[in-house]
Amino acid sequence: MRARSATLGLILCPIFGLIGSLPAAAQATARIGLSAPLTGPDAAFGQGLRLGAEQAVADLNRAGPQRFALTVADDGGDPRQAGAIAARFATDGISMVVGPFESAAVAAAAAAGERAGTVVIAPGATYGPLTGRGLWNLFRLGTGDPQQGRAAADYLAKAFAGRPVAIVSDQTTFGRSLADAVAGRLHELDRREAVFEGIDRGTRDFGPLVARLSAAKVAAVYFGGLGPDAAGLVRAMREARLGATLVASDGILGAAFAALGPAGEGTVMTMPPDPPRLPEGRAPRPPRSPEADAVATGAYAAVQLFAQALDRGRALDGRTGRVDGRKLAQALHDGGFKTVLGPVAFDGRGDLSGGAVVLRVWRRMPDGRLDYAGQEPPS
Repeated sequence: MRARSATLGLILCPIFGLIGSLPAAAQATARIGLSAPLTGPDAAFGQGLRLGAEQAVADLNRAGPQRFALTVADDGGDPRQAGAIAARFATDGISMVVGPFESAAVAAAAAAGERAGTVVIAPGATYGPLTGRGLWNLFRLGTGDPQQGRAAADYLAKAFAGRPVAIVSDQTTFGRSLADAVAGRLHELDRREAVFEGIDRGTRDFGPLVARLSAAKVAAVYFGGLGPDAAGLVRAMREARLGATLVASDGILGAAFAALGPAGEGTVMTMPPDPPRLPEGRAPRPPRSPEADAVATGAYAAVQLFAQALDRGRALDGRTGRVDGRKLAQALHDGGFKTVLGPVAFDGRGDLSGGAVVLRVWRRMPDGRLDYAGQEPPS
């Protein structure tokens, strides 16, 4: 996958200079927790979160003088496990948490953390209502499903005016949220989908769904879900000689979809602007995957945000190492921050202010692989 990193050094230097200005007395180690799916179907994303968080902590510690320590926990993408991890972090005196990855797991962790005074920064959770529940301690760096869904619906209404379109989701919280956002926006535009269907995540039999899509003669299919299921759907459509364009979110990023080759060419994807790719760390790392690269920068930025807000809010007790979660959250709400993602600010709900959405179209590259390659769909 493509990513931009040319400005990374310019971004990091002033940040670490800022952290280096912490008063000499504040020498107690600041502890950060990472809750991520290191096992299970989203393990590749979890490993990316771990890579980004570990590298950020290592870079901060090299810059000094403030020391940071990272505690990593595997939540498996399960909300109950994520809630239990959040409670354990609080018991252990960890008041700054990066993650989880999945929206349902974030909801459980943030609720448990609110009671304990723990602040959560979620790099990837996109479910729209997540930050609308009045939690003071939750912040997220990902562009929400409503923004991506609105952009996709606007594209569908314009590019496929007068032709039937379908909406399909994998029925997870993530997939259904996207599908509902697209449908809601289409209805605002006086457009109605010809088909609205759900599939089970991991399904192998797309035959009945593709038969219905073919019968409706759809020109485009919006899919709310992740790359493996999107790849299966496209493959089944092409085998049935259905040439409908697939439109999806950046949830399809990954090796499974990229392996489609010619069958996936022309797929349109909504996403935030490409984040810069993290530079290779000093310590040896396992080979990166597209999924890991998609989220590693967000985890790195989350650690940067904690470090800067800790300083601005004077939230760290330099003697005991305890963090005042309320002061930390207020500092995050108060000001803009410079991060590897660029300038970051949060609105009153804890959502990323001014999160942009762009459209990219997947093309087959000269070497035969499929990549979105920074191309924009025709208007």
